[in-house]
Amino acid sequence: MMMIFKNQTGRNIDNTKPKAIVSLVPSITELLFDLGLNKEVAAITNFCIYPEKEVTQKPKIGGPKNIDIQKILALNPDLIIASKEENNKQQVESLMNHCKVYVSDVKNITDALTLIQDIGIITHQKENADNLIKNIKNQFSELHIPATKRKRVAYLIWKNPYMTINNDTFIHHMLLSGGFDNVFADKKNRYPEITIQEIQTHNPDYIFLSSEPYSFKDVHVHQFNEIFPNTIIKRVDGKIFSWYGSHLIKAPDYFKHLL
Repeated sequence: MMMIFKNQTGRNIDNTKPKAIVSLVPSITELLFDLGLNKEVAAITNFCIYPEKEVTQKPKIGGPKNIDIQKILALNPDLIIASKEENNKQQVESLMNHCKVYVSDVKNITDALTLIQDIGIITHQKENADNLIKNIKNQFSELHIPATKRKRVAYLIWKNPYMTINNDTFIHHMLLSGGFDNVFADKKNRYPEITIQEIQTHNPDYIFLSSEPYSFKDVHVHQFNEIFPNTIIKRVDGKIFSWYGSHLIKAPDYFKHLL
């Protein structure tokens, strides 16, 4: 088995600069380009959308949950970057038999900054990574949200059945950073199914309908407004709450707008 890089569980970093990187995660693809690794990115997923112009010029290797392993191996990558949560475990382990693989495990902002630091070291872009981390920290440090202004939120990620998030998720920690308290934080499952009645019982100040993975529309906002006339219903950009990497720098201004 080839060398494996894992953040949060101990780093094993060599000194060889990768020349062909395959990204299996959309938010990591954006990070790689923002670190100046356009030439090194050899392939990305079908769901990688940023940066808009650059991603159109890269080979696609399927979706995060269903990658084309043979196509990846044909590119002879010397680094593959995957996610414990977003990718298929068996497929990633299969790639580990042939290539160096970095597996991210991001559950909070600290983990996300560690990821950026790790990728910067692995790809020999440490200075760019350090500057990005500094800018992200500065942006978040400007968020001053008094306890009296914090709002209670039900954050929905799916419909039929309705699903939300508990306190063991990255989305939960992003909500906290933005001044929002997750009313379903204590649920046992990370992505529990819930009912309209449960939302009514918690009586949140806000209901956030995420743009991903389920793409809630304006019609859903209207439906919720009828059921919850005293609650603020908002469609929110799911990428702000679930994408780590360089996308983090966009979050503080977005949070200010929501509040």
